[in-house]
Amino acid sequence: MKKRGIIAAGHPATAQAGRDILDMGGNAFDAALGAMLSSCVAEPCTTSAGGGGFLLGYSETSKRSCLFDFFSQTPQQKKDTKQIDFFPVNLQLGAAIQTFHIGMASAAVPGFIKGWLHIHRRLGSLPISEITIPAKKLAREGVVVSPYQASVLRMLGPIYTHEAVGRSIFCQSATNQLIGNGDRYKMPQFADTLEWMEREGEHPFYEGELAQQIVKDSEERGGHLSLVDFKDFEVIERAPLAFQYRNHQILTNPPPCSGGLLIAFALSLLQDYRFEKSDFNTKEHVELLAEVMQQTNIARKEKLDGFIHDALLSQQFLAPDFVQAYQQKLPPKRGCTTHISVLDAQGNAASVTTSMGEGCGYWIPGTQIMLNNMLGEEDLNPNGFHTWKENSRLSSMMSPTITLDADQQVSIVTGTGGANRIRTAIFQVLHNIIDLKMSVEEAVSVPRVHFEHEQLFLEPGFIDAIYQIEQFGKVTSWEELHHFFGGAHSIYRNEKGVLTGAGDPRRDGRAI
Repeated sequence: MKKRGIIAAGHPATAQAGRDILDMGGNAFDAALGAMLSSCVAEPCTTSAGGGGFLLGYSETSKRSCLFDFFSQTPQQKKDTKQIDFFPVNLQLGAAIQTFHIGMASAAVPGFIKGWLHIHRRLGSLPISEITIPAKKLAREGVVVSPYQASVLRMLGPIYTHEAVGRSIFCQSATNQLIGNGDRYKMPQFADTLEWMEREGEHPFYEGELAQQIVKDSEERGGHLSLVDFKDFEVIERAPLAFQYRNHQILTNPPPCSGGLLIAFALSLLQDYRFEKSDFNTKEHVELLAEVMQQTNIARKEKLDGFIHDALLSQQFLAPDFVQAYQQKLPPKRGCTTHISVLDAQGNAASVTTSMGEGCGYWIPGTQIMLNNMLGEEDLNPNGFHTWKENSRLSSMMSPTITLDADQQVSIVTGTGGANRIRTAIFQVLHNIIDLKMSVEEAVSVPRVHFEHEQLFLEPGFIDAIYQIEQFGKVTSWEELHHFFGGAHSIYRNEKGVLTGAGDPRRDGRAI
């Protein structure tokens, strides 16, 4: 059978939804849209229609690309901090404890629904009523909890069961205990909400009944959201950040998002190095990657975080002289969020990353949709909470990425969730494929490293000597591959046109 395309996503049901859309005759963008909705059901701890995201699309026919920004927007007015519902929760992420902030005042304006409909108008080929079929079926028939999902539910339980709606989905009715491995949950109200979207488009969500209900609840519970925030929300189309790395042109998320620029900077630091596949499991290689991450962190603080809206930031941050100043500090040269990647038979590609943060704990009445907590995400508020600029698109680390070969055909489609680990996970996948010549399956599944805040995080599988690295400060090692390091569901097309994909095992990933 001739392949209609390939999809890699964060859950088997999400990937199957994309395959179903391709089987219906849909293109890569239809498949991505169908998978996005299904991910809200199959991966409720990583994404929601109450959040937002980015889709990077590439058309093989026109050889054109576009980044669709439907990420969350800050409210137009800010309440006094003494009047808001905003509080911390501490969550255990493997060996690390991370603090998140939730409550109604942590919610920014959601862009998911408006972005979904906008992308469908621009790139979709199938009717909305067909693209929503897999998600509606999944929501009504239910999803069986996997061991990975069970562990994430245990971690995020305090957020997801904060209100009765969440408890009705994720708790046993008899015992009121969290559901676990092998249990089934359903989201029939979400299926009804999708039918509402089919009939009335975006109006209920941005001006009508649902928007008005959210605003009423926000005002009563100490949130910042107003009706004008929803009415004025716009999907932004941007030219992607494009840069050359060896024989690949890499397209990714441009400013005001920071992730793509940091990936480009990290790869630029490696431009003059030459690698062999055998380099991967050596102490010198891990020291090099850690130093690259450290220098990228330093450059971010010096030239990026305070300048993210500057028009010339990309040119200045990737200027050879600026990169070289940090490159000289490297060793001597030797010889959370979910992601969907789709590549169809015609060569069209869609790379889409969506998120709701961890959710603010508030469920939109009658929809089984949780609102985001983007204003409570430390990574999105590097200058401190409550310092966000009103009516501004939030910067994000999310970096849906596509690479093109010398013939301007798609060669890699990748991206990941994982908060501040997004940029280092994508950097390593690209480095593994382009520099170390790994297959996409190897590139995604081999252990990863992450360096931040004078701490080196390591997955298992490196040689013992690597765990003795001391010059980077504290070393924290995991006992198994962990979703802390992202979920880089990826696709690779080789020079003969053969398609292969890999779902990241850290996050229930599947490629079909």
